[in-house]
Amino acid sequence: MQLAQRLNSIAEPQTIKMAKLSRELKAKGISVIDMSLGEPDFGVPEHIKEAAIKAINDGYSKYTPVVGYPDLLEAISTKLKRDNNLNYPPNQIMVSTGAKQSLMNAVMAIVNPGDEVIIPTPFWVTYATQVEMAGGIVKYVHCPVEQDFKLTPEQLEDAISPKTRLFMFSSPCNPSGSVYSREELAGLVEVFKKYPQIVIISDEIYEYINFVGGHESIAQFDEIYDRVIVINGMSKGFAMTGWRLGYMAGPREVIQACDKLQAQFTSGTNSVAQRASITALLSDLAPTHKMTEEYRKRRDFIVSELRGMPGIKANEPHGAFYAFPDVSAYFGASDGEHVIKNDDDFAMFMLNTAHVSTVCGSAFGSPDCIRLSYATSMENIAEAMNRMRTALATLKMPVAF
Repeated sequence: MQLAQRLNSIAEPQTIKMAKLSRELKAKGISVIDMSLGEPDFGVPEHIKEAAIKAINDGYSKYTPVVGYPDLLEAISTKLKRDNNLNYPPNQIMVSTGAKQSLMNAVMAIVNPGDEVIIPTPFWVTYATQVEMAGGIVKYVHCPVEQDFKLTPEQLEDAISPKTRLFMFSSPCNPSGSVYSREELAGLVEVFKKYPQIVIISDEIYEYINFVGGHESIAQFDEIYDRVIVINGMSKGFAMTGWRLGYMAGPREVIQACDKLQAQFTSGTNSVAQRASITALLSDLAPTHKMTEEYRKRRDFIVSELRGMPGIKANEPHGAFYAFPDVSAYFGASDGEHVIKNDDDFAMFMLNTAHVSTVCGSAFGSPDCIRLSYATSMENIAEAMNRMRTALATLKMPVAF
């Protein structure tokens, strides 16, 4: 069987690979602490589950409109105005089967073969593959831990060329947890104002998991509002990962294009998830805020623990639920049996020696780092930190700290 050549450029995401390896070790009776997947460990709030049950009992079992139920689009419009002061009428909003599909819709609607797409690193693993599947050329811009993994206006200006068509980023960021302030976004906007051909995709799926106050969206700036596509969804802020509901808000012509695309792939999104999402978006957000406070406690603990490990450099994430430490000081280290040459080796060493599952930073465009999800219990996090510290103590370092 000869398969399509496009498959050659698609690799299994490292997040999925490490979770799979973790399950294999667990199946052998080994106690593994899985910090690889970015999935909330909280349950869906009761009032959202009740809304889903009501939707089933009310007969919401038919095909849905491709763009989403009208009253869900109204609810998203209300949410965007209430939480973000963004004016998006329902005809500028569309619902998809997860935020990942929203991203893919947007990329496919914007990027032509040969177009350049700027992606600051670190970035969510799917961005680059989506661009490549659309025939685009990814231009990475390295943003190290010393600048809190955030892009500067000078870096953005240097990366732009006559072929630049799209800019993709997330705030709060997966994997770094970095959050752009209004002032930092304003600096990027000053650059974008000079290049009206560039469309901006702003992935805001971690909006509610924010430890520094209100979320700031780049769509708030009138000068570029008409070329920003905001991506969001229900999975992180409401612990609804398996419900698969994402949405986008943006220019009307982009929504119409994505409607056409999605009609050929999945058509409309799950009916019950849509009804439940109306309740989630319009109800009291107290359960979401409670989750965020728990994540803050875990963040404080894990960052303190990582900073106490020799050679580890860790920023303080201001959002999401990931730590993204720089572990490059250990490249060249050995325990007498294994030599850690890179981030992948480091992640595999932690899995096989400490039995802690992480993800190598190169999957996110930052090969000096690893990602640890703290969407797990404090007990698990504490044990994982102890195991990592013990494993690191077995390594003979290439140079002294």
